[in-house]
Order: sequence, then C-alpha cells, then structure tokens
Amino acid sequence: MFHIVLIEPEIPHNAGAAGRLALATDSTLHLVEPLGFSLEDKYVRRTGLDYWQDVKLHVWKSFEDLQAMAKTTARFWFLSTKATASPWQATFLPGDYLVFGRETKGLPENLVTRAGDRALRIPMVPGSTRSLNLATAIAIVLYEAARQQNPDW
Repeated sequence: MFHIVLIEPEIPHNAGAAGRLALATDSTLHLVEPLGFSLEDKYVRRTGLDYWQDVKLHVWKSFEDLQAMAKTTARFWFLSTKATASPWQATFLPGDYLVFGRETKGLPENLVTRAGDRALRIPMVPGSTRSLNLATAIAIVLYEAARQQNPDW
C-alpha cells in the first residue's frame, strides 16, 4: 500500500517495529545505508518476532538509488520536526513513500527544504519534547495514510 523509508536508521528495535508496521498495512520497508546495526541483529528479529522473513524489505546503498528505482509518478513525503504542515493536511495516495531520518539527527536539511509542501511535521505541544520515537512517528503517519485509503478500518 505504502512505502516506509528509513534513511540511515541507527536503532535495530525501530527497524524491527517498522517491519511489523509494514506487514500490518501491506507496505514495503526500505532501509537506506549505512545502517547502525546488522539485519541479523537479535533485536531486529525479536521486534519483528517470527514475521521478519515476511517483510517486503529493500536495502539501498543511497537514497538516490531508491529514488532512481521509483516510478516517475512516485510521491515522497518527508517527515521532520523542521517542517510546518501536518500529516492531517496531506492527501496520501497508495504507493506514496513516507521518508524518515536517523533517530539522532532526523533527515538532512537539504531534503526537507527541497520537499516543499511534501515536508510534514507531527504536531506536538510546544516545549513538551524535542521529538517522538521513530517507530511511533512511523505508526502515526502510516496509519493516517492508511485511514485515508480505508476509512472503515
């Protein structure tokens, strides 16, 4: 249904949780290297439990390689605390790519700037926290996108 893209993820637990979210929504998980862990890591496997082998998973050497493979009509949404629009303002379509950055640094600023109106920020109470856990952020945006396609879920 959708594509979850993690650029240089650092924490195996988050990749495992993203894999489980991909399975639950019939989405594809894309991991862009370098990874901060091995896909054989016990924490990745534990989070994905016995489902990890069923995840539609692609590992890319670079984000540019992923973009080059995508259809010319592909739409990429970039999630960042530096964006201003929220996922509730976006109209998602099946096949969209939801792009998330590293746990410690987020997305590179140039990607967010180039994204324009496709840069999204999950609303948070000002001064409450710097950011959300990566797996939590993925779940929020992915399920909003899925809800738009399947309102009866």
